[in-house]
Amino acid sequence: MTNFISFQGTVTSINDLIIGENGEGCYKLIAVENSSGNMVNFLVLPTTYFVNHEIVTVGDSVTGYYDGNAPAPLIFPPQYQALVIVKDRPDQNVKVAYFNDQLVSTDGQLRLNLSPYTQIVLTNGQPFTRNLTNRNLIVIYGPSTKSIPAQTTPYRIIVLC
Repeated sequence: MTNFISFQGTVTSINDLIIGENGEGCYKLIAVENSSGNMVNFLVLPTTYFVNHEIVTVGDSVTGYYDGNAPAPLIFPPQYQALVIVKDRPDQNVKVAYFNDQLVSTDGQLRLNLSPYTQIVLTNGQPFTRNLTNRNLIVIYGPSTKSIPAQTTPYRIIVLC
């Protein structure tokens, strides 16, 4: 189970990171600054999943998710390997978390109610046809209840295998 931690802010720079002679252009370093002035550098690998496959540019508001249990170098600003990047949009909410056998996120803040119209796919876009419980999921949803946990019927769920 991955311990997904998020950092939300505005992209201040995007730079290529050279890793080996064949890695040229395949790795990026995205600097993000939040409204409090805190900064994080996200190391973006070819395996980093961008929700909706959106292109991120300087000035965009994004949320990056990384594994809070993964080792990180003790440098400033902190640098984390991005697992998922979301370009923030007012018409959608995104939650990246482990969901238990009741489809409740590990932080207890969101419960999923599936419908026949919920699109459930793998990161490569192919349909996922197995049980969703006890998995790491990217959940894209709209309105939710004000209860704790909030309940929602997601538009789309991406399964992180």
